[in-house]
Amino acid sequence: MTDDPESFDVLPGAGHSPVILHVPHSAREIPPSVRADIVLDDDEIARELDHITDAHTAQIAEAAARMAGVVPWRFVNRLSRLVVDPERFPDEREEMRSVGMGAVYTRTTHGDVLRSEDVAAGPLVARYFLPYARAMTQAVADRLAATGRAVIIDVHSYPRARLPYELHGEGPRPPVCLGTDSFHTPPGLLAAAREAFGETELDSPFSGAYVPLEFHGADPRVEALMVEIRRDTYMTEPGGPAGPGVERLATALARLVDTVSG
Repeated sequence: MTDDPESFDVLPGAGHSPVILHVPHSAREIPPSVRADIVLDDDEIARELDHITDAHTAQIAEAAARMAGVVPWRFVNRLSRLVVDPERFPDEREEMRSVGMGAVYTRTTHGDVLRSEDVAAGPLVARYFLPYARAMTQAVADRLAATGRAVIIDVHSYPRARLPYELHGEGPRPPVCLGTDSFHTPPGLLAAAREAFGETELDSPFSGAYVPLEFHGADPRVEALMVEIRRDTYMTEPGGPAGPGVERLATALARLVDTVSG
């Protein structure tokens, strides 16, 4: 691990594509300076990464981009969400703070201590969270300028069995969960996703869709959908290798991309 790796990649697509495949939780990389404040030993942190990482989702997005008729843009986090979680609110608006999993996690998926409460979140937010947010805001602005719209498709995964940190995990756990936003997820986008993926549920076990704060609730030209894929449909849990489901899911994602690109 390098001490200061690049936090994210913005991978260009077609100039006329409005679609950004956002992959925020696929990486396991933790810079040594950040690792030093995590209290888990190496075996414990490897197990935690197995549970918390959306393994192989960058691979699914990459394959979908290759298959799509109109190549989407990709915004890929290259650091683990144990560094910062770019999809959380960095303040008291974030409900996951109640289980120690705000923008900077202090607890694990099973409620154990990850960082001391004395570790200051501010430097991590400044170094990693804010540049990521600014870059994602710019990526959306660029799509709006080029095409008049932006479609953010968040690519996530989740475990077959509920983990202790989940606040709303009591509902169905379908092969694909579609997370929606009441302002930014129009019916056409949702219908296209249902058609592409087949067996889905809405907002269970996870809800919502990521939109940069500058546009959230303000600009209807920014559309958003979260695609949460149940891990046992494409990989060995937890943290194991990918299986043949990757190709099927990438094909479905490419179909969705092409449907909403026109």
